[in-house]
Amino acid sequence: MELIYNIIEFILPLEFMEYDFMKNALLAIFIISPLFGLVGSMIVNNKMSFFSDALGHSALTGIAIGAILGISNYSLSMVIFAVIFAILLNYIKNKKTASTDTIISVFSSVSIALGLVLLSKYGGINKYSQYLVGDILSVTASEILMLLIMLIITLLIWCKLSNELITISTDVSLARAKGIKVQVIENVFGVLIAVLVMLTIKWVGILLINALLILPAAAARNISGNMREYTIYSILFSLVAGFTGLILSYIFAVATGPTIVVISGIMYAVTFVFRKK
Repeated sequence: MELIYNIIEFILPLEFMEYDFMKNALLAIFIISPLFGLVGSMIVNNKMSFFSDALGHSALTGIAIGAILGISNYSLSMVIFAVIFAILLNYIKNKKTASTDTIISVFSSVSIALGLVLLSKYGGINKYSQYLVGDILSVTASEILMLLIMLIITLLIWCKLSNELITISTDVSLARAKGIKVQVIENVFGVLIAVLVMLTIKWVGILLINALLILPAAAARNISGNMREYTIYSILFSLVAGFTGLILSYIFAVATGPTIVVISGIMYAVTFVFRKK
């Protein structure tokens, strides 16, 4: 890590880059941003924005269950609950008993309410309020390694399933006719989103996680002419928003996550004006 820190100081000879917490945050941004850009593009393309939002809200229930069971690593309890949540949500959604947005809204509302009820009873809501906004400046070297592993896994899954996901997003009936196991693919992608959201929510925040996933991808969609451009722009916008937001948040002494979201929102507004017909 020391070699990486020296490289960062050489490339960015800025005063605040002398601090290890800023170097860690920058490394985390350079890993999380491509993750969010890549996965976010598929979320938007497959019209799963509400799905990822519901997963973010379910984090409170995962934290509450971990607190009740005495699990010190809340990331573990959040991931387990979110994976079950994602598979169950996909299962009920595919039953066609109600519209997709209604089912997701029900799951989202119940999960966040249940989490608040359990935390107020057993853990104390104020104790876990930092998860609402997150703090990228608190990321450690070991957590950066975990994020890097997550990035590699995501790239492998994306290379394997991207064509199937594009086909499903275009026409589910066509995907089934081609022999694509739609429900299996949706469950794998849902689990990937669940794990990604829960592993990064500590630094991004429950209130902001979906915005950081969706906004760069939505901005990229405005100006992209094909899927290759869409994916590249999504990753690029996510990186620029993350880096700029981190620097500006330090300069103006404001929260990093919300600053990144504001920058992403500005990008969306600009690309919306110049969007391709």
